[in-house]
Amino acid sequence: MDYRCKNGHIELAGAPDFAPALMFECGQCFRFDRTERGSYLGVAFGRPLEVTQAGEMVALSCSEDDFLNIWWNFFDLDLDYGKIRRSLPLDPYTAAAAERCAGIRILRQDFWEALCSFVISQCNNIPRIKSIIARLCESFGEPIEYCGRTLYTFPAAERLAILEPEDLSCLRCGYRAAYLIHAARACARGALDPAALARMPIDEAREALQSVPGIGKKVADCVLLFGLHRLEAFPVDTWMKKALAAHYPPGFDPAVFGGYAGLMQQYIFHYARCHAL
Repeated sequence: MDYRCKNGHIELAGAPDFAPALMFECGQCFRFDRTERGSYLGVAFGRPLEVTQAGEMVALSCSEDDFLNIWWNFFDLDLDYGKIRRSLPLDPYTAAAAERCAGIRILRQDFWEALCSFVISQCNNIPRIKSIIARLCESFGEPIEYCGRTLYTFPAAERLAILEPEDLSCLRCGYRAAYLIHAARACARGALDPAALARMPIDEAREALQSVPGIGKKVADCVLLFGLHRLEAFPVDTWMKKALAAHYPPGFDPAVFGGYAGLMQQYIFHYARCHAL
C-alpha cells in the first residue's frame, strides 16, 4: 500500500478495500466513533488515531513511526483484500454482500481488548456494547489527550483481575461483570496465552477459550477472528443465523469459504444487518 507523509499525517492514496465507515461500524471493533466532521476517532494499543476519508484518499493522524509500527499491522495492510474478495466462491447473495461491503478489513486488534469486548457483546446490541466499553475505559483506563479531547486507553487485564464483579457496577453490564473478571484473571495468570492460541489448531484454541466461564462458541469464534486474526473462524450470532437460514440449506458449512471464511462472515453480517437478509 502506497503512502506519504503530509502535514503530520499519513495519506494512503487510492487505498483499495479500505473503508473506515465499514470497518468501524461492522461490529468487529467498538472503540472508534464517528465525529462531527465525519472522521472516525478512537484509541488502540494506547494510541489515539483519527481516520478521515475523502474520496479515494484516506488520512491517518499519526507519525510515520506509529504508522509503520502500529497502524500498518492494525489495518492488516500487508494483505490484499481485493484479491481475496475476488477469489472467494460467491453465489448471488454473497456476491451482493461482498460488493456492498468491500472495504471491510479484519483489524488486528489487541487480544485482551477483543476478548473483553466480545464477552460484553453477549446478548447485546452495538450501541450498548460501545457504551459499556466506554465506561470501562473511562473508569479503569488511563486518560490521553487528543486535540483538546480526553480519550482513554483500554485497561489491562491485570487491572481488572484484582477486582470483584461488584467493582464493575459502574459499567451497568449485569451478569457480564463476573465473566469479565474470569477472563481478566485467565489472561493475567497466563491461562489464555495469545501466542499459544495463535499456534494451536483452531478447534483446540476454541476449546481453550471456552474453558473460561462466560465464553461460549460464538464469543470464542469472535475472539479467534478479531483478537487472533484467525481468518478461518466464522462466528454465528442471531444475524448470521437469520441470513444463513434465509439463503442456505440446513447444515451449511462455512468451510466452503476456506481460510478466509471470517472475511466472508463480516460481509454477510454487515450486509444482513444494514441492507437485506
